Amino acid sequence: MSLAVALTEFGRLLRRAGLPVGTGQILDAVNAVEAVGVGRREDVYWALAATLVRRREELVVFREAFDLFFRDPEARNAALALFEHAARLPAPSAPRAGARRIEDAVRAAARREPPRLQDTERERVTVDVALTASTVEALATRDFEAMTADEIALAERAIARMDFARAELPTRRLVPDPRGARVDLRRTLRASLRAGGHDIPLRLRDRARRPPPLVVLCDVSGSMERYSRMALHFVHALARQRGRVSAFVFGTRLTNVTRWIAARDVDEALARVGRGVTDWSGGTRIGESLRVFNKLWSRRLLGQGAVVLLITDGLERDPPDVLAREAERLHKSCRRLLWLNPLLRYAAFEPRAAGVKALLPNVDDFRPVHDLASLAQLAEALRGPAAERMPPLT
Repeated sequence: MSLAVALTEFGRLLRRAGLPVGTGQILDAVNAVEAVGVGRREDVYWALAATLVRRREELVVFREAFDLFFRDPEARNAALALFEHAARLPAPSAPRAGARRIEDAVRAAARREPPRLQDTERERVTVDVALTASTVEALATRDFEAMTADEIALAERAIARMDFARAELPTRRLVPDPRGARVDLRRTLRASLRAGGHDIPLRLRDRARRPPPLVVLCDVSGSMERYSRMALHFVHALARQRGRVSAFVFGTRLTNVTRWIAARDVDEALARVGRGVTDWSGGTRIGESLRVFNKLWSRRLLGQGAVVLLITDGLERDPPDVLAREAERLHKSCRRLLWLNPLLRYAAFEPRAAGVKALLPNVDDFRPVHDLASLAQLAEALRGPAAERMPPLT
């Protein structure tokens, strides 16, 4: 395979993974590699990165594509190359950023062009790939737990496209407003002096409006594994569009992931969370996690009337009295407490678990969070009439 053909195929792989790589960039990449030579892998990597990557957040996807493609140049054809890549490496505790996107791109190429085998090969290799022709509409009410990998990828893209328009609420601060309800005496007197005292133009003011900050507390224990990943995709999209979002995850301990979830690329954000959270898919200590939040973070994050989203199934292993006490304290400290529970997907759900009984009296709203429709309804609730009914911000 010539250098130009190889880099053209590499550019196609990057495009399938979502990077905006054009023909001009591929030509620049060919010239750059010819200039530095192919003697050192590092020189080739940075020559391609300089010509094919436009933004810093694209580097995580580019790195995965480079490692996969140039370990086996025929990876563009074969899902076999993907499986060989997975078998060659030990399974990581948390997925690397960009890895899933590159694997999906290779699978897409493999479905269009099956692996080419040499004529001398007698063994027939069959790759079983489950294809599901589902639209976002068909997936809207499908439980995240029942989705295939391809459907999960579609759902993640649908979450990234959700509309998170901010519900701005009145504050106690007054700002100039030509249609305001109050007269701004200071500005009115200044305007009168500029007019020489012959005219007194009224200057008005009204309450400033701003969205309340959001605090997300997400359960990442074993019973919430599939739902917590989708919830973090939702939180990432929410933080990107809305701003003023603080995110925490908890299993047996509380971890602040606000800085990690703020990464522009969602794969990089979730990879940082996966590397930093040590109790992922473990046990659950909701009461203890809320106690730590109330002690260390409540005053600095909830002082401006924040809305709290608590994402958990309420299955607590510690005594329920601790959970009830800390949930009551959290409810009194925040502006509004919304509990998002995937167990509400069951029509026959009843609050029998001790943790559920301890939480229920201390929440303002109780919603499901198990499919795309429930996430869309949550996004609507955060910006709709329910938000307008909240009291003014302090």
